[in-house]
Amino acid sequence: MDREELLGATPEENGTPKKKQESPLVSLEKDLEFYADAIKEVAIEIMVEGISAHPIFIAHQHEVNIGELILNKEELNTDWTIQASTLEEFVEKGIISKEKKEPFLKVYKKPEDFMCVFVIVPEGANFIYYPYKKGRG
Repeated sequence: MDREELLGATPEENGTPKKKQESPLVSLEKDLEFYADAIKEVAIEIMVEGISAHPIFIAHQHEVNIGELILNKEELNTDWTIQASTLEEFVEKGIISKEKKEPFLKVYKKPEDFMCVFVIVPEGANFIYYPYKKGRG
């Protein structure tokens, strides 16, 4: 799955956005909104405890072997499970190569304002940044 499929069609594709198409991000956005406070709390904890200055959260619907489970879709009756990780673990596991670490840091958004989410779907994976205060003042 390429970025356009994962994030929904872009207006350039045919002149109109395809927001009506049921993208995996529709349910993900709903869950991220629901999870936002808990995710922000964990992000702050990761930074305050000196674990990492770059928390990364993994959103998935299956099983992954990275990070620590923080929000289980089965227990919370949601569509997505969230695991907490760090940039360091992503580099250590080779998800982000050492050569890509600096370019990644250049686009990494302020963790106090945005959650960095690595979204995993059967067709592939991609990073998104989701604002904590979306829709609230």
